Amino acid sequence: MRASIEVADIFRAAGPAYRAAHAGHLSLIQPKVMSAIEHCRTAALGGHVEACEDCGQWRIAYNSCRNRHCPKCQGAAARTWLAKREADLLPVGYFHVVFTLPAEVADLAYQNKALVYDLLFKAASEAMLTIAADPKHLGARIGITAVLHTWGSAMTHHPHLHIIVPGGGIAPDGSRWISSRSAFLLPVRVLGKLFRRLFLTRLIALHDAGRLAFFGSMAHLSARQAFVRHLSPVRKKRWVVYAKAPFAGPEAVLAYLSRYTHRVAISNRRLIRFDEAGVTFRYKDYRRDGADRQQVMTLATDEFTRRFLLHVLPRGFHRIRHYGLLAGSARNTSLARARELLNVAAPSEDDNSVEPTDFRPPCRCCGGRMIIIETFERWRQPRGPPDTTATNRENSP
Repeated sequence: MRASIEVADIFRAAGPAYRAAHAGHLSLIQPKVMSAIEHCRTAALGGHVEACEDCGQWRIAYNSCRNRHCPKCQGAAARTWLAKREADLLPVGYFHVVFTLPAEVADLAYQNKALVYDLLFKAASEAMLTIAADPKHLGARIGITAVLHTWGSAMTHHPHLHIIVPGGGIAPDGSRWISSRSAFLLPVRVLGKLFRRLFLTRLIALHDAGRLAFFGSMAHLSARQAFVRHLSPVRKKRWVVYAKAPFAGPEAVLAYLSRYTHRVAISNRRLIRFDEAGVTFRYKDYRRDGADRQQVMTLATDEFTRRFLLHVLPRGFHRIRHYGLLAGSARNTSLARARELLNVAAPSEDDNSVEPTDFRPPCRCCGGRMIIIETFERWRQPRGPPDTTATNRENSP
C-alpha cells in the first residue's frame, strides 16, 4: 500500500520555498531531483489506463520519473539489475566487507563528490585485490561488486562502500580455484592500513594537481600546508574496514543485494509524520542494541530536505561498480573459467532472462492480466473517466 507520507509530499509542500531560499547554493542537479520526485507518478509525466482482461477493473497508472534518487522508482530498477547479476553468482560462500571514510575525509568528499567518491572505489578495490593476490593471504584473483552509500540512518553524510566478494578466486596462472577459509576472507587490519595509504596518497596528489575545490569554512584548505595539517590526524587513526559473517549461499547474496543496490537516503516506509513541527521518521541508532536501536527523530522540514539533498550524486556517476573477475569485458571469460575450475555448469539462457521493462502488477480484484487500453501525454488526463474503483498505481502494492 501507499505510504501515508512520502518524500514527494514533503517536496511538493515545502520544495518551492526551499529552492527560493537556497537559490545559488544548490547544485544544478539538486533542484532537478526534487522536481522529478515531486512529479513522479502524477499527471505531470503522463501515463496510461490499464484494464483487467477478466473482470474489467480499471486503473490509472501514471509514469514514473525513474530518477535514481526517487524512493518510488528503485524497485523495478533493482529487479532488472538483479536478474542480470544472478548469472554471475558462483556456488561458493560470499563475504560482505564495508570500507568507511573517517569524518575528516567525509567532510572533504561533500565538496568534491565525483573525485573523492571515485577515489573511495579505487582505493578500496585495489586494497582488496592486492591483499587477496598476496600468497601470504589468499594468493588469488578475486571478483568484487562494490556499492556506494553516502548516508547514515539519520541521513547524515557518511560515505562508505559495501563490497560483496566470493570466498575465493582464480590462481595467478589460471590453473585452479583457490578457496578462502569458510569464515575468514582477508585480514581487515591489513586491508585498513593499505586502504588508508592508497587513499591519502592519491588524495594529496589530487590536491597538488589543483583538482580539489573548497568553499565556506573549508576554503583555507586550498593551501597545501593547511590541507596536509587537516589530514594529519587521520594518518594515525585506524580506518574502519568491517567484514561481516559470510552469506549462507548465493540466494542469500541476491536477497542482500536487493536491499542494498538501489537504496536511497530514506525510504517512504520510514516516514511517520509531516506537519508544522517538521518531518518525523524512524532511524537506527547503531550505538544501541536490541529494541532500543530503533529510534524516532523529528527534523525541521528545511533540515530534512537539506539532508536528503546531501546524497544527490553527480550526473553520470556510477554507484555500483565491478572489479577483478567481474570487471568489464573480461567478466564472461573469467566467470566461465571459474565455473570450469569449480566443475559447475553455466546458467542456461532461461535462467538468465531479464524481467520485461513493461512489467505490470496483476489485477487486485481477480489476479488477472492488466492490459493498456489508453495512453495520455504529460499534464493530461485520460479521455474517458475510469470506473469508480479505479486507483492510481502508486496505491498498488
